[in-house]
Amino acid sequence: MIINDEGKNLIKKWETLQTHAYLCPAGIPTIGYGHTRDVHMGQTITEHQADVILDSDLEQIEEEVEKLLDGTEYTQNEFSALVSFAFNLGVHALAASGLLKHYRQGHKFYAAQEFDKWVHAKTKDGFVVLPGLVKRRRDEKALFLKPA
Repeated sequence: MIINDEGKNLIKKWETLQTHAYLCPAGIPTIGYGHTRDVHMGQTITEHQADVILDSDLEQIEEEVEKLLDGTEYTQNEFSALVSFAFNLGVHALAASGLLKHYRQGHKFYAAQEFDKWVHAKTKDGFVVLPGLVKRRRDEKALFLKPA
């Protein structure tokens, strides 16, 4: 399965297009739509390159999320919300989360509540709640709960 347009647009909304490399709140060089692998400060890309990079990043995450969900029935919207979550936090965070645990046990309501816990970012001053993450998790949760 691949992420649906609503999920992809959610990622684009919250990552926002950045054609020049910048440091994210965690201090990691980032470009395009939240791409961090092999990015260096001073790097620039076009919008088309950002879209290509995003599609490549998503392809890998989709495969890894599918593996985590093996044996679990899921809807397109649930899958897309989980891909957005994993895109932002990493597949390892999803794998270790209560969200996935509850979901795989068939407790989708409890799984949805877990989105609200993932709103902190590590900064030089420690872990802080980021208002943007609160809003992003709200949008992912809404997509997760949206009927297919």
